Amino acid sequence: MPKTTRSGKAKPDELPSPVQRSDDKAQRTFAKTYDAAMDSYDDEGRANATAYASLKHSYEKVGDHWEAKDSPGPSDDRAEIGGLNDAESAGGVDANATKEHLLGIARRLEVRGRWTMTKDELVDAIQKANDKANEEARED
Repeated sequence: MPKTTRSGKAKPDELPSPVQRSDDKAQRTFAKTYDAAMDSYDDEGRANATAYASLKHSYEKVGDHWEAKDSPGPSDDRAEIGGLNDAESAGGVDANATKEHLLGIARRLEVRGRWTMTKDELVDAIQKANDKANEEARED
């Protein structure tokens, strides 16, 4: 099922819930990439992965939604390698961001003990906080 209308607008009810809670550009990015990937691959799993990879280039997951990054670029090792690979994903957390940026995100998500964490620990803690926020948003 296409994620965009004929005019190119995203169909919010066809998008994953965290993308639905994001701005219009994030929704369009995901939807247009998904539709193009479906045209190319005719594989929903691959189209979904491609759409998330495209979204992660310009957006990062913060809580239950996606927010524009300060500067575009790959967000983790998996995105840097590109294509289908076995590298671990950071689940939308911008693992390539500075520690200071990650500390700011962790503060917004009220991650406890953030000041003593390494950068890798911050990425993991933010990912867990994002999952929790997304779960809570689904319950509402």
